[in-house]
Amino acid sequence: MERSNEEIKNLVRERYASLAKAKSQSCCGSSRTTDCRTPAHAASLYTGEQLETLPGEVTEISLGCGNPTAMAELKEGEVVLDLGSGGGIDCFLAAQRVGARGRVIGLDMTPEMIQLARENARQIGAGNVEFRLGEMEHMPVADSSVDVIISNCVVNLAPDKDVVFREAYRVLKPGGKLCVSDIALLGELPKAVQESVAQWTGCIAGALKIDVYMDKIRAAGFVNVTADKAPVPFSTESEGRQNKPDLRDKVASIKVQAFKPGAA
Repeated sequence: MERSNEEIKNLVRERYASLAKAKSQSCCGSSRTTDCRTPAHAASLYTGEQLETLPGEVTEISLGCGNPTAMAELKEGEVVLDLGSGGGIDCFLAAQRVGARGRVIGLDMTPEMIQLARENARQIGAGNVEFRLGEMEHMPVADSSVDVIISNCVVNLAPDKDVVFREAYRVLKPGGKLCVSDIALLGELPKAVQESVAQWTGCIAGALKIDVYMDKIRAAGFVNVTADKAPVPFSTESEGRQNKPDLRDKVASIKVQAFKPGAA
């Protein structure tokens, strides 16, 4: 069944609102169609040193598929934007790297996630982090104001990725960098998976083939676009009662870097 962009966004917002309310340890709720995001999952993405700097309230709602701050090579004083910041784990790690002279902006479209992240920031005392409510397709961020954009397993949830990448290009300073961890496709998904609400909110149905993903970034104006792929850090075996599709050879975790042309 074909769904409108707004319907997809509302489904995603509702799912992540419920996770924020419950401080759930799984991005996929009770559906278990993609058995992901547990404390062990967070430990597979981040170093022990990184996790030790943050309380359990933050690390237990790690909803990503990578570690974008590790590849971003952040510098002191930079302005960082995290697309789909969730409970704030990547924002807080970025804040440690940019220091007091730097600033981190977390953007999320789910009010409950924003509330959770702000409470986490208050408990941590992260004075150089702020969280803004908004959509990636309409970022409440000024033109050419951000040094680095990070995102962790969120762009796949956007129904119109072309707009997301154009917005990312707009807000980055000349020479700015885009560093994204995400889910991408290695092959065609079964039609039932493509149409599944749970697979949309569980990071699978909205994913693109790697080449298509990179072409969309280039079309937005980015240059030096590169991608590394690895097995997904969570199970992609659907749990239907019959004809259970195993998606392990259909999806991958990717690390993408791209740059906005201009002075470094």
